[in-house]
Amino acid sequence: MSDSLNELQTSLREFARARDWEQFHSPKNLACALSVEAAELLDQFQWMPEHASRELAPAHKVRVADEMADVLLYLAQLANVLGVDLVAEANAKLERNAERYPVERARGVSTKYDEL
Repeated sequence: MSDSLNELQTSLREFARARDWEQFHSPKNLACALSVEAAELLDQFQWMPEHASRELAPAHKVRVADEMADVLLYLAQLANVLGVDLVAEANAKLERNAERYPVERARGVSTKYDEL
């Protein structure tokens, strides 16, 4: 089991290598698979009232968590293939978003940064 993103990515590389799946893991294929899994996650919420999405039944939450795991695994595998440090990139993006959405202008509104 993996407790960190780096350990997870190492496990993913080993998992794919053992099955000779690396040949199928082009960036394009992984991005497509990621998109499909994201759609399967979205499918879990289709037609659900917004309030219900905040209070999932335990069995439904298990299905949602499973789809979330698929999304994470494909994203981590894509990062492996492209040599992207996801944590560093996420932190940099969070910093950019903090500049784009200053608290004093963005608090409590969903307006896009270029319209604030």
